[in-house]
Amino acid sequence: MNSFWDLFKPEELIRYGGKFLLIAIVFLENGIFFGFFLPGDSLLFTAGLLCYLGVLDMELGNLILWIAGAATGGYYAGYLFGMKTGEALYNKPDSLFFKKKYITTAEDFYKKYGGLALVMGRFLPIVRTFAPILAGVVKVRPLVFTGYNILGAVLWPMLIVTAGYYVGKIFPDALKYLDWIVIGFIVVTTVPIVNNWRKDKKKKQAEGGV
Repeated sequence: MNSFWDLFKPEELIRYGGKFLLIAIVFLENGIFFGFFLPGDSLLFTAGLLCYLGVLDMELGNLILWIAGAATGGYYAGYLFGMKTGEALYNKPDSLFFKKKYITTAEDFYKKYGGLALVMGRFLPIVRTFAPILAGVVKVRPLVFTGYNILGAVLWPMLIVTAGYYVGKIFPDALKYLDWIVIGFIVVTTVPIVNNWRKDKKKKQAEGGV
């Protein structure tokens, strides 16, 4: 670790915090509204890679189950928050840790894909955090929410953690290029969010010009 800021890299978070910090971050990022800035996909990919390399002392299957459990719990926390006080987010002023556009982005995604947004949203930053809160706000039936919650919580680490694990297996030197891999993850997962914001902005401008 060369500097204080290196501690916030996915690799360093796992090296120094172990599985318990990994699980805590997954829980917070999956439904706690101030956790949207935490690493998600890149953290899971790195966990899979470090699992193969033996840095993270866990079997792949157990790692996926731990992450799935934390992701499920995070979604339930967000869902209950949305049911109780989530509507207040629409009146909450913008701050460093919250922007109204975050929840409107999740809302647009939910309107487009319905319940599947709770599964697909796992693979998109910001949407992943606010989708369960929105589900609570609109009072999605608990049984329906539970089904989508568990499905997404299992698929998310199964795909991304496993990808990191097998990248490590196929490319033994992948750890040397981890910073670039993480940047690639951030770019790929952020592009759909940025495009949605741009479309929404153009739509509002067009409606305002009518």
